Amino acid sequence: MEQVPHGIALDTILRFVDIGTDALSAAREEIDALNVYPVPDGDTGTNMFLTFSAARDALRERAESGGDLGECLAAFRRGALMGARGNSGVILSQMLGAVAAQIEHADPGEPYARVMAQALQVATDASYAAVGEPVEGTMLTVARAASDAAQALVASDAGVSEGTLRASHVFSAAAAAAREALTRTPEQLDVLARAGVVDAGGRGVCVVLDAAERVLTGRLPVAEPRTGAPRIPVRVPGGDLTAEGPAYEVMYLLEAEDVSVSKLRATLSGLGDSLVVVGGEGLWNVHVHTDDVGAAIEAGMAAGRPYRLRVTHFAEQIAQAAGRLDAPFSDTPRRIVAVAAGEGLTALFREAGAVVVPAGPGRRPSTGQVLQAIEETGAGEVVVLPNDPDSVRVAEIAARTAEESGQVRVAVIPTHAQVQGLAALAVHEPGRTFEQDVLEMTATARHARHGAVTIAARQAITMAGPCEPGDVLGVVEGDFAVVGQDLYEVATGILDRLLGAGGELVTIVAGADPGADELAARCAQSVEAGHPHVDVVVYEGGQERYPLLMCVE
Repeated sequence: MEQVPHGIALDTILRFVDIGTDALSAAREEIDALNVYPVPDGDTGTNMFLTFSAARDALRERAESGGDLGECLAAFRRGALMGARGNSGVILSQMLGAVAAQIEHADPGEPYARVMAQALQVATDASYAAVGEPVEGTMLTVARAASDAAQALVASDAGVSEGTLRASHVFSAAAAAAREALTRTPEQLDVLARAGVVDAGGRGVCVVLDAAERVLTGRLPVAEPRTGAPRIPVRVPGGDLTAEGPAYEVMYLLEAEDVSVSKLRATLSGLGDSLVVVGGEGLWNVHVHTDDVGAAIEAGMAAGRPYRLRVTHFAEQIAQAAGRLDAPFSDTPRRIVAVAAGEGLTALFREAGAVVVPAGPGRRPSTGQVLQAIEETGAGEVVVLPNDPDSVRVAEIAARTAEESGQVRVAVIPTHAQVQGLAALAVHEPGRTFEQDVLEMTATARHARHGAVTIAARQAITMAGPCEPGDVLGVVEGDFAVVGQDLYEVATGILDRLLGAGGELVTIVAGADPGADELAARCAQSVEAGHPHVDVVVYEGGQERYPLLMCVE
């Protein structure tokens, strides 16, 4: 279990990001309903969840590829920055990044409790610094109360130097102070008092701190009395959110030298409000509410290279959230979103008309990426093919989030393999009703028996017995079924198993490994010779780590 000298272990951080993601997912709708400031667009909970889950996905991906603690924390910071959405998400990304950096660079031997108290302090300071005009009664206030409580505990307890004061004590104090501060936010911000709610972003901060306390103490979070949470206000007459407020939210990632950011902040502060600029080391996440979208983008171009541009018209977003648009669904034909794990597979899915989310070993898609793909289709009906067992849950959360707009119906077909996705897509028929199309695609995917061959990277015990590095592993339905020495022998053995229950079509997808195309051709010839009534198709998939993917329908 890897840890730095002050005792912070990677597995503790991994548990925290998992529990935090699940907690924000569970609280997402509640937080969305509380969202009346700075704009009542009903997406604070969703944005905080998507930001946190993007950071979690980046951390887990790096950890699974063998990264050390420092590399994993760096991935966590970058994932939060890249995946930040909305005003609250950008501020949360700054908090998470500051905590991760403080842990990574803490002095060896420094007590764990002091490290975490200082991390909370640095996160609060960084968040205030990132906001153009900090407002009390928001998530900043809640974060400040948490970090002040943590600092006070450490300063008043001599046990910190003796090791008796633990990080669990620090986070218990911080979480309790945050909850208390949250109840006072309506006293500090009139818009909250008028709506009868606490601050949405502050509630999200409490959820994250509760998750940290739960990881370190094992206790469940304190149950809080629910404050009234009205749904999103109706559309404002005239099309804009308010008569005096900006009408658009503009967000983009920016590659720019640090020295250019001060001028960018000054320019954007004159164009609107809710300005937040976070990041560093050449990469920034920019957020502003403005009436002049073009000027906000031009300011980014003057500072560096903006990309991943997102522009939201608040009045339209509020109307969608309230379910008050005239047309319930888009007129755009039904679309497919597919996760693809190789260049050739990407081309195959795109040729069939799907919007592709790139993935691969160690590069699982985030909820935000799948949600963005769903939104980019512009369709009223979307079918998602995750094509990986670990991506099914991500796709389902993205689907639920997308459907809350009231403008799209989304179905996730639980495909666990790339070849299952290809099989499902082959029977997709837009002319059918949505329910019938999903039913046919699901049935086809479920009956597509799939297998693969790969090379063992390390010594292990599998369901087929022990393996050594370099051994050939045959996979059936996601489980290791054969351990051998020859790729062709193992591959044909897997194909025979898949064909044992019959079949009419065999699909073989060659990977990126040298010789994979030749191996696929030889296996196709073997099937044709041994099963003359079975059709065989071979594709170049370009997937990593798996020389062959196979499917029998």
